[in-house]
Amino acid sequence: MRAARCSIRHRIGEITAREHALRAAERETYRVRTEAGQGSPLSDASASARSRPLQMLRDYFTLTKPSIMLLLLITTVPAMVLAAEGWPGTRLVLATLLGGALAAGGAGAVNMWIDRDIDGLMKRTQNRPIPSGRIPAHHAAIFGFVLGLSSGPWLYFTANGLAALLALGAFAFYVAAYSLYLKRKTVHNTVLGGVAGAMPPLIGWAAVTDSITVEGLLLFFIVFYWQPPHFWALALALEEDYRGAGIPMMPVILGERVTKMQTVAYAVLTLCVTLMFGAAASLGALYFAVALVGGLGFTWFAVRMYQGTGLAGTRGMFRYSTLYLAVLFAAMVLDRVLLG
Repeated sequence: MRAARCSIRHRIGEITAREHALRAAERETYRVRTEAGQGSPLSDASASARSRPLQMLRDYFTLTKPSIMLLLLITTVPAMVLAAEGWPGTRLVLATLLGGALAAGGAGAVNMWIDRDIDGLMKRTQNRPIPSGRIPAHHAAIFGFVLGLSSGPWLYFTANGLAALLALGAFAFYVAAYSLYLKRKTVHNTVLGGVAGAMPPLIGWAAVTDSITVEGLLLFFIVFYWQPPHFWALALALEEDYRGAGIPMMPVILGERVTKMQTVAYAVLTLCVTLMFGAAASLGALYFAVALVGGLGFTWFAVRMYQGTGLAGTRGMFRYSTLYLAVLFAAMVLDRVLLG
């Protein structure tokens, strides 16, 4: 009995000694970190706790693919101004932008949920919120579907039924046709998937006119033909990444030469459609000058990339294409406002 009590006291003493040693180590760590200007572990923990909500907001925003939101802004508002032949009203513009953002953002989030397996294999995407583990996959799916499906009722009550139908159609096509099938199964994924990406100007046109006209369709085809050169430039730069993830992008399946030839062809098609739109919308010299010079520049970058300028050529094409689309749509508005 006495031996047992001695053993218990001995173990308690060992535990107490370890606790004292641990506390001493913590005090020493605190002293060293304070002298180094790093703050205390407690303050670091507090800072981390404060940053978590901000990080979560950033991650959910990332799920919506903000670059697609930029495309929405670039193409929707000019389409609305042209359709109204002037400013269509701030309320309608903001309502349409929000509805389009809900559809596009929701589609982006659901796409990231569907692509979580291949995103984890690609260097460019492996730090996205889902493969990195910062947001649970089912949370992203719920978030995306709520955003996307809410675009329909929102546009129905704030714009009209046609705009709502087009937004829901774009959401459904991007999720069901592109994300689930086209992206993984066909080399033509970029071209066919462009249907959803080209919808924003058509939605903006429909929100104002409650109709689909020749001008609205031509705006759709401007963006439709512009997208493949834009995204093929990215695919060429990231060819090995796509190959490793098993995504049948054109450079992976048909090779660089065919992809670059197709890029030149689609750049020429884009130029032609921009000029057709100018004629159909009765735009003036300002627009035609920008469309011609900008379109020739777009084609020149495509030809330069075809001639084999390496990574610099693909990056130049990718950057120029974004600037070209923004300036082109801005020229539409300026021409209509300044020249009537």
